[in-house]
Amino acid sequence: MYVSLLLNTFNAILISLLATAALLATPARAEIEIEVVQLVQGTVRAQLAAFAADDSEQAFSYAAPNIRALFQTPENFMAMVKESYPVVYRPANFSFLKPRVEDGVVLQPVQMLDSNGRSWIAFYTLVSHASGKWLINSCVLKREIATEI
Repeated sequence: MYVSLLLNTFNAILISLLATAALLATPARAEIEIEVVQLVQGTVRAQLAAFAADDSEQAFSYAAPNIRALFQTPENFMAMVKESYPVVYRPANFSFLKPRVEDGVVLQPVQMLDSNGRSWIAFYTLVSHASGKWLINSCVLKREIATEI
């Protein structure tokens, strides 16, 4: 079971990396309506609040169907986030950067600080669900490296 979960996690991360890389490599084609930005950021904010409360069911509810199918249970999902995304699980601070949209997928970068004061960018992709909600399709972390001038 644990090996299967690790393989699923690896596959999810690989798919997320490829999807995010494709979005980052293409220029934004359309401005995002303020209502969509508010909904997208609300989804990310709500999932971060669920992580902070250790509410795996609520956190899992913001995952897109492909992520839900991959991890199958809220407990599996939460275990993966704790292990692979500690800064997302417990950010010391976070702020939203400018989102962009490509082919109906929103890329929402979020700057996060971990408990050691290191800066990260979490690149979330979100998709609109038939229910009208925006759901998190992937999250890829990139460590920001401080540069001296």
